[in-house]
This record gives sequence, C-alpha cells and structure tokens, in this order.
Amino acid sequence: MPVPVPRQRAIPAVESGQAPAATPAQGGGPLKEEANRTEAATPSAGGTTLTLLLIEDDPAGSPVLPELQDASGTSIRVRTARNLTEAERLLTDDVHCILLDLALPAPGGKAAEGELAVLKHVLELAPRHAVLALTASGDTERGTEAVRVGAQDYLFRDELDGRLLSRAIRYAVERKRSLTTERKLAEGRLRAQENRRLERGLLPTPLLEGSSLRFAARYRPGRSRALLGGDFYDTVRTPDGTVHAMIGDVCGHGPDEAALGVELRIAWRALTLAGLSGDDLLSTLQEVLEHERSDEEIFATLCTVDIAPDGRRAGLCLAGHPAPLIARAGRPADLLPYDNNGPALGLLKGARWPRMQVKLGAAWSLMLYTDGLIEGRVGSGGERLGQEGMVEMVRRQLASGLTGEALLRAAVNEVRQLNGGELTDDVAVVLLDRGV
Repeated sequence: MPVPVPRQRAIPAVESGQAPAATPAQGGGPLKEEANRTEAATPSAGGTTLTLLLIEDDPAGSPVLPELQDASGTSIRVRTARNLTEAERLLTDDVHCILLDLALPAPGGKAAEGELAVLKHVLELAPRHAVLALTASGDTERGTEAVRVGAQDYLFRDELDGRLLSRAIRYAVERKRSLTTERKLAEGRLRAQENRRLERGLLPTPLLEGSSLRFAARYRPGRSRALLGGDFYDTVRTPDGTVHAMIGDVCGHGPDEAALGVELRIAWRALTLAGLSGDDLLSTLQEVLEHERSDEEIFATLCTVDIAPDGRRAGLCLAGHPAPLIARAGRPADLLPYDNNGPALGLLKGARWPRMQVKLGAAWSLMLYTDGLIEGRVGSGGERLGQEGMVEMVRRQLASGLTGEALLRAAVNEVRQLNGGELTDDVAVVLLDRGV
C-alpha cells in the first residue's frame, strides 16, 4: 500500500476579509470564551508557523476545518489523515498539534478500553504533541473526560470558526509546552534530591564507640550544588582500642573523582578493620586506585594516623599529603613532622610509605585537612595562604577559645573570606580532641 502524501492546505482566514465570518454559537466549549479576548492575552507559540494534523474519517468533505490563519497573517499548515494508520505515518517532528475526531473507531484490540480508546492510542503515539479533542456539540461530559485523559482541550464540531480554531491550536501547543517543561523541572528536582540523598549516604559516619576522643569534621565540595567531592575522610576504632583516622584527596573534583574517593575510603575502612596499617595498608590502597581509576594520570594524596589506646602517641603515614596540625596544652599549634613523606598513591610502582612515631601528650587537638584549606588565595594577588598562614590562623582562633565544630567552621569561613569568595577546590577538615 503506498504511503499517503501529506495534504497541506493554507486557506485565507476569516479575519483577512476574504471569507465571511462565522457566527458564534451559544453554549460553546471552554475555548469559546477565548474568542472574545484580545490577541495580547492569547498564548503564543513563539511566532513560528504551526503544522496541524487533522485525524478525521472524511476531512475533504467535512466542514470541521474552517479557514486558518494566525494573528500575524501566517497561514497554519494542515495535514489530514483518514485513520490512525495514516496519522502515524504523517506524524513527523514538524507537527505541532493534533486535532482528533473522537468519533473515529478505536484500533483493533483497543475497543475494550472504552469510548476514548482512540484518544488514548493517539496519546501513546504522540506523547510530545499537543492534542485537541473534537466531539459532538453539547457533549461537554465527553470533552471534559478527554482533557482528563490527556488532551490539552476539546472543541465542539459544529461550533468552530477560523479565529477560534487557530487560537485553540496555539493555546494547546503552549499548554503542552508548559506541561512538558514543568514535568522536566519536576524530574530534574527529583533526580537532584535522589543524588543528594545518595551523596549524603556516602559521607562517612565515624566508628568511635568506646573512645574518649571527641570528633568533628567539616566538608565543602568544590563542585557547585554537590555534597560530595574528590576529598574523603574516615575514622574508626578497632577492638584493641586504637583509633585510626584518615583524610585524602583525589586529584580533580568532578563526579568521577568523588566516586573514586568513596571507593578508597570504603577500602581503607575495610582494610583497617581487617588489621592492616602503615605501608601494608597504603600499598593495598594503591592497588585499588590503579584498578579503579579511569586514567593512569589520576592519583590521590593520603594521610593516616593511628592513635594508641592510651592516647599519648600515634603512628603517622603521609602519601604526598600535608602534615596534620597539632595543638597541645601550653604550647602553640604546629605541624607534625613530615620529613618522611612518601609519594602520592598512583604515582610510583613499588613505592613505600614509612610509618613515623609521634608523641601527642596528655591533652591535644589533632587537625587533619586537605590542600583546599591552604591553597586559597590571600587577597586580590596571587599569594596563597599556605601551611604557615593556616597555622597562624588556627593559633589565633584557638587563643580566642574556639574548639571542635566552632573551630573548623571559623577556619573554613576565614579561608573563604581571605580568598574573596567560594573556594574552587574541595575542602575537608577532621578534628580529634583528647582532654586531660
């Protein structure tokens, strides 16, 4: 069977004076009131020429289609289909609106779905197109049901005129466009909420039950509207009473780096709980990184600390990461030794990471951080805060009596202020406190 050729008609409008105006009938459909409004109040389709697909069993001999022209004088193109088979073939991307005669028979196997089966079928075929339902005059109930099912509006067959139909078409197109936009926005909001729940669930919960140490953390991803970046941290207490803390930074701060950071954090927790520490742990983490990274140039810095059960000493491993800051009672805050800093994970095959023993004392605060805290600029020049600037800043904040969450909040806020606005890199800070 040959494919029907679309029949397009462009007939001068009633408004142009080339055809007599139709007399409005009383008691018309809901769009009849639209004919009495000004053109300025009528929704537009952006001034583009519209194409209408009329699905009616006798379009050539039916008075259904009056003369069409929009307010700007541009004719509305019309395609006609005698049945749904022809309509499906003519339903191309340039069709903006469908005018469907509800009296058409339902396609085979659809008749059992009710009297609006033909409309439901068209809505399945054209989910992105505006649809106007055409029904018998006075059949408001059927028209209303058509709108409930999914049509943009309904029209009465014997009460059409050129002005009403052209306005109805543009109204339907704009309404469909608005509904589509609202749906996409709602879907976007839902995806954003789901992503935020997922990211929030991936942030660590410290396992410190039974420990006297106090824990605080501050985290700010560099990505806009994200909760998770390439920085990662974790803290756990093993059955022997040792408290293990870690902080790390995957180069970059996109979603791939965030995912890799989560993998490394989970691997670190599992390996730590399994009893690994020091060089053995970092060597295994490097293997994980090498297997999971998307590019051989991706690396990660890492700082691990294992605090003895008595809280007075700790083991420190640095893999290309800044040394932690320690504040002891009666002494100014300073950095822990970093002479034996090993390479970042993923840079050198067969690398080693020596474990340094450090004395903590009876009362102390230990702050682990990522380079996002020290690489922000100071003022309008190119100078960066650096580790020395951070140490001076924290000394001043400690002297003012800040501790715990308040100290971390003040530190991150001051770094942002010194930078002159939001930091572009991820920032993670972990604070462990031991009282006297």
